[in-house]
Amino acid sequence: MHNDSIDVNAELADAPVGGMHIKLGILLALMTLFDGYDTFNPAYVIHYVRGPWQLSLQQAGLLVSSGLVGFLFGAAIHGAIADRFGRRITLIGGLWITTIFSLLTALAADSFASFCALRVLTGLGLGVLLPLSTTYINELAPRRIENTFALWGVALGWAAGGAAAGLVGVFVTPHTGWQGLYWIGSLSVLLIPFVHLYLPESPKFALLRGRETEVRDILARLRPQRAHLYRTLSIGKPTTSEKAPVLALLAAPYRRLSIAIWLTSFLSLFCIFGLSGWIPTLMQARGESFGASFAFGALMQVMSFVGGLVCGRLVDRTDRPRFWLCAWWATGAVAVLTLMFFQSHWVNVACSAMAGFCIIGGQFVLNNFTATSYETRMRATAVGMELAVGRLGAILGPFIGGALQQIFGSSQATLLAIVIAAAGAAVTVRFATRSADCGCDSRSEAVEATTAMTSASKLKQELG
Repeated sequence: MHNDSIDVNAELADAPVGGMHIKLGILLALMTLFDGYDTFNPAYVIHYVRGPWQLSLQQAGLLVSSGLVGFLFGAAIHGAIADRFGRRITLIGGLWITTIFSLLTALAADSFASFCALRVLTGLGLGVLLPLSTTYINELAPRRIENTFALWGVALGWAAGGAAAGLVGVFVTPHTGWQGLYWIGSLSVLLIPFVHLYLPESPKFALLRGRETEVRDILARLRPQRAHLYRTLSIGKPTTSEKAPVLALLAAPYRRLSIAIWLTSFLSLFCIFGLSGWIPTLMQARGESFGASFAFGALMQVMSFVGGLVCGRLVDRTDRPRFWLCAWWATGAVAVLTLMFFQSHWVNVACSAMAGFCIIGGQFVLNNFTATSYETRMRATAVGMELAVGRLGAILGPFIGGALQQIFGSSQATLLAIVIAAAGAAVTVRFATRSADCGCDSRSEAVEATTAMTSASKLKQELG
């Protein structure tokens, strides 16, 4: 607070984690669980349809990539929609789109063309859920644990969804066919009423729109012990301008930061989807059984959450995100390189686990790093563009992986491409800084919040 007004950024940054934080974290985790599940489940369709649909390896790769084409457009446009109309309504719309087209995939996809078309439409919803959930939770997270809190609230759900896709692939599809993956995915319809009822608008967005009554209500739910202050004191006005178009991300203060983040996301997601999309097929070629080869996808997703949590904790404690992200992707490159030279069951297990821990885990922290590097007025747009550009890499990963296998007759070239991309991500993230002439801190709102704490404490004492 400043004098007798409420500083919303300060209140959010200094808040203890309470019941409302936990409820919203669970709700976002459930939304991103369905996002992660639906994003990765095409990898488990390939086994069932490649023969009946007479697919080449490149076409098999497109089964995975098609949904990512929709994701690219969803991620690119949702930021502008969310920054204009609000986080809440955009998230709800994304969940509806994902649910409807998952159900239609189970009912109507009976050929390569129809499957890919429905996956593109599903991807429009998927392109909203993960990036906007990341934006939303970073606008609520207490400053001192923002990475850890965001990882528990978003990355846990996404990784659990990816792992669930592998488990459904192993245990359900032998009885239901590949359609069982999408029948289960459409269960997200059960989540929609709870999101409508319990998901509030982001308080920072509501503040930018001048909706003071709504801001007071949200703050009182997040920090009920201070509700009496929120009822009586005025709300401090936001210090940022209202609109930030996509081109603002390339303005002088942000140009280097944005380009470095986009390139890093492109390379990282090339690795993630190139490896995840082909991991069942690659492992079967390396001598693993059907069940074990599908389980490797689940293993990578479980380890990705652990890796993201460890990396996020290190970032929170040291405030050196670029250093730790570089270390994570470099280690992931070494893990995949090891797969090229050694072949045994335990090498497969250890290297797949380490690839998930480092490469996918690093992407979770990159999403949070992006969200905290921009102000509220442009945050959803920034995260959306990061993941939209990154999805170009995600689209190319499975497709190029299939093409390289067909050209060279083995998985070695695919693994080498992933090694090069992971090493490239380790290098490019080091350049993700604002221009030297920028007069503002990349976490300016958090810094502003911290400087407000002293006056807030004094005012609280005066008011009793």
